[in-house]
Amino acid sequence: MTDTRAAASIWDRERLWVTAGAVALIFLAAIESLAVTTVMPIVSEALDGESLYAVAFAGTLATSVIGMVATGAWSDARGPRGALYAAVSLFIAGLLVSGFAVTMHQFLLGRLVQGLGAGGQTVALYVVVARLYPPQLHGRVFAAFAAAWVVPSMVGPFLAGAVAEYIDWRWAFLGVAVLTAVAFAMIVVRLRGVDLGHGEPQDRRALMRRLLLATIVAIAAVSVGFSADLAEAARWPAAIVAVAVIGLAILPLVPRGTLRAAAGLPSVVLMRGIAAGAFFAAEAYVPYLLIERFGFSATWAGIALMLAAFAWAGASAVQGRFGDRLGNTRIAFISLGLVMVAVASVFAAAVLGGSPLLVILGWAFGGGGMGLLYPRLTVLTLAYSTEADQGFNSSALSISDATGSAAAIALAGLVVASLGGGVSAFSAVFALCAVLVLVAAVPGLRLGHAAEERSS
Repeated sequence: MTDTRAAASIWDRERLWVTAGAVALIFLAAIESLAVTTVMPIVSEALDGESLYAVAFAGTLATSVIGMVATGAWSDARGPRGALYAAVSLFIAGLLVSGFAVTMHQFLLGRLVQGLGAGGQTVALYVVVARLYPPQLHGRVFAAFAAAWVVPSMVGPFLAGAVAEYIDWRWAFLGVAVLTAVAFAMIVVRLRGVDLGHGEPQDRRALMRRLLLATIVAIAAVSVGFSADLAEAARWPAAIVAVAVIGLAILPLVPRGTLRAAAGLPSVVLMRGIAAGAFFAAEAYVPYLLIERFGFSATWAGIALMLAAFAWAGASAVQGRFGDRLGNTRIAFISLGLVMVAVASVFAAAVLGGSPLLVILGWAFGGGGMGLLYPRLTVLTLAYSTEADQGFNSSALSISDATGSAAAIALAGLVVASLGGGVSAFSAVFALCAVLVLVAAVPGLRLGHAAEERSS
C-alpha cells in the first residue's frame, strides 16, 4: 500500500487525461481573462460601446459570484460531474456569443454568461480533485493549477494583442472557445463511469438564500456599470443605490463584521475586496492608456501587464518563503505601498504624458504588491478557519475578491462616462484607485497574527 501511494502521480495512466484537461481549462480561463484586458479598447471601438467598456470586466466578475455559489451547492448536493459540465458549457457559450457579437450589448450578454461558467468551473474542478485524487496528490494538482495561471499571465496579453491586431479581435474569444471544448472533451471521456459521489442532503432554504443573495450582488454590480448608459442626472444616484444594495446583500455571504473591518478574519476578507478593486480597476485602463495616450498597438500595450505578471509571480515566491518572518501587517503595508507607486505612476503618465516607460515599469510595482498580498490573505483565511467553516470562509474570500473588483471597475467606467474620456477621465480613474488603496489600509491594520501563531 505504501509503495503504491508513493508511486502515485497526477500524470499516471489513471489520471493523466483528467489532469491534462483540468490544467488546460485553468490555462485557457487565464488566457481569456488576460486577453480581455488587452483587446477591450479595440472591441469597444469596433462595437461602438465605449460607455460600457467597464461592464465587460465588471459583469463577468459579478456573475462569477453566482457561478461560485451555485456550483458549490450543486457539487455538495449531487456531486461535481453535472456542475462541471454545466459550468464549462456556459463558459464556452459565453465565449461564442461574445465572439460573434455585432453590438456591444450582445457582447456583454456573452460576458455575463461566461462569468457564470468561469466562476463555476473552478469550484467544480476543485471538488473533482478532492473526489478523484488521493490527499497526498492534492498539493501537486493545485501547484499545476497555479502554474497554469502564471504562464498565461506572462504571455497572454502580448498574444491576445497580436491576435486582435493581425487577425481579428473575435478570435481572442472564438479561439479560446474551441480549445476549451477540446480540453473539456479530455475530461469527459475519462470521467465517464467514474464514481465522483452523489452528494449529501443540503439545507435547501439556506442554499436558495445564498444563491438569491449572490444574484442580487451580481445584478447590483452590473447595474453600477450600466448606469453609465443612463441620462446624466440619473447616473450617480443609480450607482449609489446599487452599491448600497451590494453592501446589504453581501453581509450574509461574508464573516460577521466584515464591512466594519472587525479585527481578524473580517478584515482579511474586506482587505481582499478593496485591494482587488483598486488594482484591477486601474489595470483595466492601463492598456487603454497606452493605446490612447501613447499610440501603442494592442500587441505592445500588453507589455505592461506581462511585466506586472512576472513581478506578481516573483513576489508570491518571496511571500511563501519569508511571509511569517515579515508579519501580516508589514506585508499589508509593503503591498499597498507598491500598488500606490504603480497607481501614482500611471496617474502621472496620464496627466503629464512623457515616456510610456513610466506606465510599463510603474505598473510592475503593482503586480509585485499584489503578489505579496494575495497569497498572504489566503494563508490567513485558512489559518483563521476550522474544518467546520473552511468552505464558507474560502467562499467569502472569493466573493469579496470578485465583488470588490466588479464594483470598482464599474465605478471607474462610470467616471469615464461622466467625464467623456480623455486625460481627465484617465486621471480620475487612477485617483479613484489611489483612494481605494488608502481605504484598504484600514483593514490592513487589523489583520491579526493567526498565521504566525499557527506556524510557531
